[in-house]
Amino acid sequence: MSARIEFQRTADPHLIADVRMYETNAGGRKGPALPGWVCPVMISKDQPLEGWDAFLLLRDQPISPGECRRIGIHFVFGEAGATAAREAGKFYLWEGSFVGEGIVVA
Repeated sequence: MSARIEFQRTADPHLIADVRMYETNAGGRKGPALPGWVCPVMISKDQPLEGWDAFLLLRDQPISPGECRRIGIHFVFGEAGATAAREAGKFYLWEGSFVGEGIVVA
């Protein structure tokens, strides 16, 4: 088992968000994001892109294109990304393109 998968099972979230993964035909991932997935969280789609690497705390439940779910987010380098996302209220998930978005709830 990878260390990333094990870490995301027990990590404390910096924030909680309602996450919506975009459908594949709308630019989303071709398959589900699996436990241990890390991606940049962007607070804007404007250039230049600014983001913070984060784990979606999926525990043992992948999230598929088109799915919406309340998920904990753990920022790799600490609170700075969480603070920016909280202030923005909304964020976007990046994987070479925007593949999802979230609304901060806590």
